[in-house]
Amino acid sequence: MSEPIEPKNIVAAGSPAPELQVEEAKAAETQPPERIAAEVPTAAGSTEIHADSGAAPKITEPDPDKLARWNEQVLRRMRSQTRRSFVVGGAAILAGWAGWHWLQTRREDGGVAWPLRRALDTNEQLARDYFRAKRLAPDFHGKAPLEDRVNGDLGMEDPIDVAAWGLSVEGLAGGRKPLKLALDEIRKLPRVEMTTEFKCIEGWSAVMQWAGVRFTDFMAAYPPQTRSGDPLDIKNSPEDLPPYVGMATPDGAYYVGLDVESMLHPQSLLAYEINGAPLSDEHGAPLRLVTPVKYGVKNLKRIGTIRYSRVRPADYWAEEGYDWYAGL
Repeated sequence: MSEPIEPKNIVAAGSPAPELQVEEAKAAETQPPERIAAEVPTAAGSTEIHADSGAAPKITEPDPDKLARWNEQVLRRMRSQTRRSFVVGGAAILAGWAGWHWLQTRREDGGVAWPLRRALDTNEQLARDYFRAKRLAPDFHGKAPLEDRVNGDLGMEDPIDVAAWGLSVEGLAGGRKPLKLALDEIRKLPRVEMTTEFKCIEGWSAVMQWAGVRFTDFMAAYPPQTRSGDPLDIKNSPEDLPPYVGMATPDGAYYVGLDVESMLHPQSLLAYEINGAPLSDEHGAPLRLVTPVKYGVKNLKRIGTIRYSRVRPADYWAEEGYDWYAGL
C-alpha cells in the first residue's frame, strides 16, 4: 500500500511566488501618499493582455486599502480647491465692485471720471510718440471693391447751398483777419487721389476712394502765424507751427480738434470727391476732412471753419467722454 501524498501549494504558471507577493504588499504599505495618489488603481475586472506573450488574459483586482487611501486624498484636494476658489472669486468680485464705486465717485474731467481721463491722456502720449509721418495707411487702389457707407449727420441737419458756401480760415500769418475761400480756390491746389480704409469708432470700416488737396499744400498756400513770427517752414521748422488745428461745420454744431502732426500726414486731405464723384450732402459736401490716421469721428464733414490754434481746440466727442486724440 502506497504512502499518502501530502498536498502542496500549486502556483499557476506565470504568477509570482508567494514570498514575492508578500514583499510587494509590504512595500506598497510603506509608500508615501503622494506615490499612492500617482498610481491610479486598475478597475475591478480589468484585464491586461500582452499580444506577444501568448499567455491568457490576467485579471487584476484592486487593493481596497490603496483605493480607499487614494480616494481620500482626492477628496481632500477637491475640498481644498473648492474653498480656495470660493475665497478668490469672492475677493475678486469685492475688489471689482469697490473699484467701480471709487471711479463713480471721482470728480469729472472732460465728461469722464478723472482717472479714466488720465488713462486716455496716457494713451494719447504713447500714440503721439509712436506716430511717424512716413508710416502710411495701406492704399487699396485696384485691390478691393469701393464701398459707399454713410454714418453721422451732426452739423448737417439743414440743407446747404454749395454755390454760396465758403470756407473760413482763421489764425493766419501776419495776424490777418479770417479769410473766406470758395471751393474753386481750393481746387486750384495740387489734386491728390487715394484709396484707403475709412474706420469708424463703432467698429465698422469701408474702402473708399477720395480726391482733394493735401493739408500740407493747403497750409503752405494759406500759412498760419508761426510761434517765432518767421515765415512758415513746414519741413525744416515743424516746431515753429501752431500745435493744433480746429475745424467746425458752418453752423458750429459739430467740431473737432486735431494735432498738427496728424494734419501734416501726407494722407490727410481736404476732400471734395468720393469714389470718382463730387461729395454728396450725406458725405459732407462740398468739402470734408479725410485722414486715415484718425477714427471717423475726426473726419469732419461739411467744413465751415479751419482754425490754426496754439491751444487745444474743443472737440465734440471728447466733451462727451471720448478720447480727444482718437488716433489709429
